[in-house]
Amino acid sequence: MSYVNGSGEETEHASLITAVEFARIIKVSTRTLWRLRSAVRVPEPMRLGGLVRWQYAEIKKWIAEGCPIPAARENEHRRNP
Repeated sequence: MSYVNGSGEETEHASLITAVEFARIIKVSTRTLWRLRSAVRVPEPMRLGGLVRWQYAEIKKWIAEGCPIPAARENEHRRNP
């Protein structure tokens, strides 16, 4: 498994990725990534102290499935228009 590192090149597997790395993978700005997160359009990140990280395997699976609205938060989004 590989991911896009900070310099934009694909490298070996990393289990957790940053917002910058996630944004590069889906080819959007980090600002757009945060907007997508607020709109419940991307998987929920993990919080490690003050850090925010996404599981690379989960992101890869989400992309392979066609980037669906994450099911765990789908009903929450419907309740809060």
